[in-house]
Amino acid sequence: MSASERRSAARTAVVWEALRNVLSTPGDVLDIGGGTGGFAVGVAELGHRVAVVDPSPDALAALGRRASERGVADRVTGQQGDLSSLLDIAAPGSADVVLCHGVLEVVEDPAAALATIADVLRPGGTLSLLVAQRHAAVLAKAMAGHFQQARAMLEPGDDVPAGRGQNRGGRRFTAEEITTLLTSAGFEVTAVHGIRVFADLVPGALLDAEPRAAQALVELEQAVAERSEYLPLATQVHVLARR
Repeated sequence: MSASERRSAARTAVVWEALRNVLSTPGDVLDIGGGTGGFAVGVAELGHRVAVVDPSPDALAALGRRASERGVADRVTGQQGDLSSLLDIAAPGSADVVLCHGVLEVVEDPAAALATIADVLRPGGTLSLLVAQRHAAVLAKAMAGHFQQARAMLEPGDDVPAGRGQNRGGRRFTAEEITTLLTSAGFEVTAVHGIRVFADLVPGALLDAEPRAAQALVELEQAVAERSEYLPLATQVHVLARR
């Protein structure tokens, strides 16, 4: 396994651990923006029926190949679309779990998007939401010497969906902002995790040189994921919320 693969595993380990109980009983899972199936295929391997909605036909083709290679093609379906057309693809109350990872940053109206997701979930269903976190993005811009961009990202109104301003990465959220949006959409927030607190900072050479470093990094990420003092340093915020 390469350093990039080890780093990728460290970046997703906390989310997988957080989803362990949510995915303990097979059901219907909707993965919005699931792309090539990085999460969807793994979820299908746990016995779930997974529907992936993604705007890219190339990504959906790769999803099909991956599902076939892993022996879960009968439990994974792909449909071209996005959050704006979600109710044309997924029936109201049709999902036990919705995964929405890295999507809310680029929609026109996050509040409306969360209301749509709430409609698709069954009562008692769970949303796994992963979003870019503002504090860490400001720090990263400043450390790279992009001081004006860092300053522009300080306030929530100054970052916009990709393609509509200088912040091409889309919106960023603080944990407080995203929990407020979820509550307003009728969700009950059950857990908040800091994701990639250290994983983006560790040199790849270290992960290549030290065989046990990758596992130690995963354990460190898991140890700080729910510690509020480290949350502002996390590249992403992961929230579990119940419908």
